[in-house]
Amino acid sequence: MRRKILLPLLFILVVAFGGLAATFAVDNSPELGLDLQGGVSVVLAPTGEATGEQLDQSLSIIRERVDALGVAEPDITRQGDAIVVQLPGAENRDRALELVGQTAELRFRPVLQQVPVGAEALDQAEAAAREAEADGTTTTSTTAPEQEPAPDEGAIGLAEGESAAAVQQDPTTTAPPQTTTTAPPEAAEGEPPAEGEGAQPPEGEGVPALTPRDQDVEDAEVTLAGEDGETMYVLGPSLATGRIVKTASAEIPQGEWIVSLEMRGGEDGIDKFNEIAAQCYQASNPQVCPTGQLAIVLDSVVQSAPSINNPSYRADEISISGSFTESEAKDLALVLRYGSLPVELERQTVQTVSASLGEDSLQAGVVAGIAGLVIVALYMILYYRALGVVVVFGFAVWAALMYAVISWLGETQGLALTLAGVTGMIMSVGVTVDSYVVFFERLKDDVRAGRTLRTSTERSFKRAFRTILAANTTSFIGAAVLWWLTVGSVRGFALFLGLSTALGVVVTWFYTRPVVMWLSASRVFTEMPVLGVARGLTGRKPAATVDTAVSGGTGR
Repeated sequence: MRRKILLPLLFILVVAFGGLAATFAVDNSPELGLDLQGGVSVVLAPTGEATGEQLDQSLSIIRERVDALGVAEPDITRQGDAIVVQLPGAENRDRALELVGQTAELRFRPVLQQVPVGAEALDQAEAAAREAEADGTTTTSTTAPEQEPAPDEGAIGLAEGESAAAVQQDPTTTAPPQTTTTAPPEAAEGEPPAEGEGAQPPEGEGVPALTPRDQDVEDAEVTLAGEDGETMYVLGPSLATGRIVKTASAEIPQGEWIVSLEMRGGEDGIDKFNEIAAQCYQASNPQVCPTGQLAIVLDSVVQSAPSINNPSYRADEISISGSFTESEAKDLALVLRYGSLPVELERQTVQTVSASLGEDSLQAGVVAGIAGLVIVALYMILYYRALGVVVVFGFAVWAALMYAVISWLGETQGLALTLAGVTGMIMSVGVTVDSYVVFFERLKDDVRAGRTLRTSTERSFKRAFRTILAANTTSFIGAAVLWWLTVGSVRGFALFLGLSTALGVVVTWFYTRPVVMWLSASRVFTEMPVLGVARGLTGRKPAATVDTAVSGGTGR
């Protein structure tokens, strides 16, 4: 019988405190949400009318982008026609906001001219374009200072390990000239423009004016800025959208970062891309793609403009190579993978929560939790005596389990602890205390009926546990419904409330029952001064003390 009692107790102690020790040993800790560790929150709204289906699809794509950034427990929700994105603890907030805010359609445009103008001239051109957009006018050209040759934009070639025979062509190993100011002269079919032809505008000559964003339409010729901040591109009408891309990833197969692409099948995928490649390869169609470069455009910004090195490709054997850094390669892969949205969004508000404010919130939550536990523990000890001490150690077991589980879920599933979650755990303290109260009150009734504490424990627990299970199940169902139907902080509250409630039932079965049964056999536990259980359950001196007084002749 003693073994039957102690095995569940040993099990829960090993799991709780062993898990806590393992958590500390691997230096793991709970992931904290935006309101506890700081971060950034942005509200995105459609620039025009949008259906609920379009907004839901946009939300899904944005969530995929954010997940690819590796932000722990991002909170991405719809509030009416707006999409709210919360990024707790984002390591590079500017980069995260930039990628989240890229909401327009991804387009592939042929490069007609590439003009290195420098950061200063490009800033002037962008300012003029913004002013023109606000006034509804057309921008004028700016003057370009003398510049260095344009940077190498890389090339779209064969995937790693693919032979040139796969396309029956020798791939071009170097990019064709990267800059032109005028359309190149008519060249023989299949030959690239001659080296240096139209490579750069003469010093002081005007450069094309940037196209305002509201005039960046799919079927028009446009002039857009490069992502590098120093280059302008004259681009032809869009040849395809990002919908032809199935997936993209950044890789480093031979010591240099590349972006591997996989196109969708059929006419809206690889067939469309090969049609474009045939026109751009060695400027085969100079009227459409005179430079042999294909620009990848998102939000009126040229993300990359690689050269086409082959006339055709297989869907899963395409790569973009160039002088990429790791961050550049991963950002370009994200743009290609999640670039297209069904509706254009713009930022309404951007709010940054400082780490110090988050730390203050965390400290306030911890203080509130500890204060609540101390008050509850003191009340239980005063009312139930030694059984109240059992409650205190029970909270220690529950807290060890909670910390270990939350830390593990944060590490493996990205679960973040928010202020709402802390509130849910504090609320669950009341539910857990109810379990102890139901059991102790059943025990008190049996003891007052004349049964001993030792014989009453098992019987009282069986009757009480049915009530405890029903009450906790109700609480758990309520938390589950809240989690399923709500979003944002309410969902976090429901999740942690449900988790705390479930662990409370586990502690009740594996800890409370065996420890009370084990201690009820001890006279010290039942009859000690002040804290004796008999005093707490009956409100009078233990029966053994009264019997001794009668046998000594002092009773009535």
